[in-house]
Amino acid sequence: MASERRTLVAVALIAALAACASGPSHAPSAKPAGDEAVLEDLERRTFDFFWATTNPSNGLVPDRYPTPAFSSIAAVGFGLTAYPIGVERGYVTRAAARDRVLTTLRFFRDAPQGDAVHGMTGYKGFYYHFLDMKTGERYRDIELSSVDTALLMAGVLFCREYFAGTDPAETELRQIADLLLARVEWTWMQPRAPAIAMGWQPEQGFLSHDWIGYNEAMIVILIALGSPTSAVEPAAWTRWSADYDKTFGTSFGQRHLAFPPLFGHQYSHMWVDFRGIRDPYMRAHELDYFENSRRATLAQQAYAVANPAGWNGYGADVWGLTACDGPGDMTLTVDGKLREFHGYTARGPASNDDGTLAPTAMISSLPFAPEIVIPGIRELQRRYGEQIYRQYGFVDAFNPTFPATARPVIGSVMPGAGWVDVDYLGIDQGPIVGMIENHRSQLIWKVMSKSAYLRRGLSRAGFTGGWLEAQP
Repeated sequence: MASERRTLVAVALIAALAACASGPSHAPSAKPAGDEAVLEDLERRTFDFFWATTNPSNGLVPDRYPTPAFSSIAAVGFGLTAYPIGVERGYVTRAAARDRVLTTLRFFRDAPQGDAVHGMTGYKGFYYHFLDMKTGERYRDIELSSVDTALLMAGVLFCREYFAGTDPAETELRQIADLLLARVEWTWMQPRAPAIAMGWQPEQGFLSHDWIGYNEAMIVILIALGSPTSAVEPAAWTRWSADYDKTFGTSFGQRHLAFPPLFGHQYSHMWVDFRGIRDPYMRAHELDYFENSRRATLAQQAYAVANPAGWNGYGADVWGLTACDGPGDMTLTVDGKLREFHGYTARGPASNDDGTLAPTAMISSLPFAPEIVIPGIRELQRRYGEQIYRQYGFVDAFNPTFPATARPVIGSVMPGAGWVDVDYLGIDQGPIVGMIENHRSQLIWKVMSKSAYLRRGLSRAGFTGGWLEAQP
């Protein structure tokens, strides 16, 4: 069932967190000639995924492509963030990007909201995790999702700040963005206040889990704290971070606040520049969340070098575990050893690791550790070439250990690469294009630092220092 994906990503893995820890800071090395060309080609291809696969009549982005799929509202948030990047890079005109954003925002403004089981797009300003690509209505029995709504609203907020012109179209864009941001009733999504629930379903009410403990949902709490109409109390951040000590520790030479799959260290960072700003917990540990994500990145590379389970391909330039597709749930004998493989799940060091690597895991850590990510991008292209690098950049995942004699549930087996996915996933493509741009120009961070909405959320969470002290 579709809702299993969010459960796998946000609930089951919290109990399986592997602690990691601090090491010396490493200064990035000088970039070899051609690095910009490599990043430019990858960024353009990944941007094209959003521009080409989105439904132009309503702005909905497919969860995956080319396999026919429903839309993911989180992928829409990533798509909204990609469009201004396309303007700045000259991939599309400002007018074309503005019109795509307007189409998207108008759809969400006008789509039906209500508590009916069928025919609705959202309720209380929140939106269902997955929507029908054509009608925009709730997909099957999927949940109204607080985190996916937050990722959508992060994209809305970025576009609101970027399209700051005085012409009527950009003025309308900002007005609709304000309406969407104000309409989300965050305090309603607190049945166990001050915590924020993961979601709600009309059939059974609120989901039983709340956003507590470190993962991708920092953006949920910050957006909720910054709301102009339904802001949660600062205690929501206190409750969210109260269990941090359970996952703060040392592994593979890095001491940090851990979450095994790397997307948990990337999603919120795409919109928020955490360099030099600290909440009370990070101040007490003399860290910031940016450095924390850097350490998580270095720990993943070290895990791949150690390769305790002996998976094929792992090494200093081929690494990266996160939530992604896989060949399917099965147990196979590979070179005389019994191996378990999985379908879509959230992977991390010693947590569901089945030899499946996701390029997005490594590439979306580019701003944190470019000195290890850029060589990794080059090695993936050199070693696996067109087997995994195609029209829209890197396919979602591949597994060099998967045997040629086995039949995967999805994708195919290719000589030299093992199992290779057929699809690109919107929620994995988005961080690639966004984090490449943050590395190259800091565009998203610069634009978002001007947002009074975001600044209010950060301040109410207790963040101080760095760019927060400067006037926008």
